[in-house]
Amino acid sequence: MSSLQKLQEKIEQWKENHEALKAQNNDLTSQLEGASGVAKAQEALKLELENKTNQCTTLEENVKVLQRELEEKDEEIEKIITQVEALLA
Repeated sequence: MSSLQKLQEKIEQWKENHEALKAQNNDLTSQLEGASGVAKAQEALKLELENKTNQCTTLEENVKVLQRELEEKDEEIEKIITQVEALLA
């Protein structure tokens, strides 16, 4: 085999290796872009979760306030009932 043929074979092998590396690079770039998209989606979900948590906290506080008001109204009704019973007696 002549030196020229050996050189041509090496060049062909380098071309094949180069194409394989380009393909791997494209695959890795796609994977990286996908990972970036996942990270953005996770961040969006995290913000949504925080918002929902804040809404739940606000609703729980409103329920507590309403329960206290209901207890106060129940006490007022009991007092009125007692007064009416006293007037009727």
